[in-house]
Amino acid sequence: MIGSITGLLLEKQPPLVLIDVNGIGYEVDVPMSTFCKLPAIGEKVTLRTHCWIREDAQLLFGFMTESERALFRQLTKISGIGAKTGLAILSGLSVNDLQQIVLSQDVARLTKIPGIGKKTAERLLLELRDKIVLSTTVAEETTATVGMNTNKDILNALLALGYNEREANKALVQLAKDVSVSDGIMQSLRLLSRVK
Repeated sequence: MIGSITGLLLEKQPPLVLIDVNGIGYEVDVPMSTFCKLPAIGEKVTLRTHCWIREDAQLLFGFMTESERALFRQLTKISGIGAKTGLAILSGLSVNDLQQIVLSQDVARLTKIPGIGKKTAERLLLELRDKIVLSTTVAEETTATVGMNTNKDILNALLALGYNEREANKALVQLAKDVSVSDGIMQSLRLLSRVK
């Protein structure tokens, strides 16, 4: 499996990019969220990748961040959601946007993405309800390791206090990124007490 690719960016023709790695050109499909962050042609680029092997093709998908790749993998595990739809979703929404849509169960916003009808949107929200929050809450690329450990500690404390993962993660996403563990627990408890 090809987990990442680093090389010179030769071509950009959305959604396809061509990356030269030691004389071999790799065609990589990317969502618009990644495409917009690519460097200029001729510059070095590193993408996280997902290799998709089908009966009739071998495809490589690239993502600027690990959270995008993880979400793409989660989306394509859902029945009826293929790679094309997964890229469309990531092209229309950031990881954080989709997380908020799942938390609020906002069907209408999902149906604004081309190729996503009401039934597909409802299935996506149902399938992702308990999964997307866990995969993205502490996976934000810009968060320092200390911040990620803090979020994990807060999450574990809330779970130990009897809250379920969905409730705990809903509170976590509302906290400041630099919050301490003790302040984060207290703020989360206040947020959760308002919900009930």
